[in-house]
Amino acid sequence: MADAEAEQVLDGLRRQARKLVADLAGPVRLVRLRSGESVLEVEWHDPAPPAQRAAETLPARAAEPAARAAPATDRPAVRSPVVGTFYRAPEPGAMPFVAVGDMVRPGQVVGIVEAMKLMNEVTAGQAGRVVEVLVEDGKPVEYDQPLIALEPVTGQDG
Repeated sequence: MADAEAEQVLDGLRRQARKLVADLAGPVRLVRLRSGESVLEVEWHDPAPPAQRAAETLPARAAEPAARAAPATDRPAVRSPVVGTFYRAPEPGAMPFVAVGDMVRPGQVVGIVEAMKLMNEVTAGQAGRVVEVLVEDGKPVEYDQPLIALEPVTGQDG
């Protein structure tokens, strides 16, 4: 019975953490919950370091092939909502949520980013056709990193 109770406590903590992250302003980098002696710790991203990192990595990006850099800069992209590990499918061995050539609609789940044992759905912000998956399955991602490049669709593209 202790295992079942522990699992219930963990499920409750997961639900509360998801709600907390959704309610907080700004991108959350870390949420730490502890049941024994009740600890709750939340850490936000510092807005300066990502800008500095982008400036520092600009020369490295210029060295990338133009075809690889184009989707992230010239096309809309679905971006990571948190720092974590990107997964293309709901579970190992399952079909990916989307593949190149698929049409997506706003709000459609296109991947998952696991952060601190929480599975965060990655959803498309606009309609479009998937033209490239920019991150390999199971690879670490940063907050706001482009994950999937889209080609926008108009009403006629349907």
